[in-house]
Amino acid sequence: MAKPTLSDPITLRLPVDILEDIEKIAETADRSRSWVIVRALKYYLMAEGSEILSIRRGGEDIEAGRFEDAEEFFTELDRLNREDAA
Repeated sequence: MAKPTLSDPITLRLPVDILEDIEKIAETADRSRSWVIVRALKYYLMAEGSEILSIRRGGEDIEAGRFEDAEEFFTELDRLNREDAA
């Protein structure tokens, strides 16, 4: 059985000022530049990246027919509200 790949090397061009900050952070935290960059990417993926992936999943759901018609949804919501009021 093949061993799973834990990481994949990439080549990345960074503006000099960003790289300088990464190097300062790495040195101060006694970590590698790679560690700092991976941590920054994880934060991005939890925030803005997560929202973008959610939008993509929504588009994929629509393409696959996994959605509710808004008019039907609001009609059902009105019906349930009338039942609760009775």
